[in-house]
Amino acid sequence: MRVFGLKSCDTCRKALKALRAAGHEPQVIDVRADGIAEADLQAIVDRFGDAAVNTRSATWRALSDEERQRPAAELLTAHPTLLKRPVIAAGGQWHQGWTATVRDALLG
Repeated sequence: MRVFGLKSCDTCRKALKALRAAGHEPQVIDVRADGIAEADLQAIVDRFGDAAVNTRSATWRALSDEERQRPAAELLTAHPTLLKRPVIAAGGQWHQGWTATVRDALLG
């Protein structure tokens, strides 16, 4: 299990705490410090499309209108913190956010 997020993200911390309490040992990828591997980025964009980009973030608000028109993969390559997080890869499946549906899928 791999969790893509930010160390400073409250939602990511909640997800990691719950996953560890359930006995999982997730590999944490801090997208700001570690970046996102090209293959992982492509898998995320293939699965979530434009929804992979957090359009409510401060990073998004700082972008020009021209930059906002770029494809999701280009935006996330240039600004990995735009990733809507956490993104969790587990058992061949990709999950985004820490919603009740994601919790049910990963915690049972």
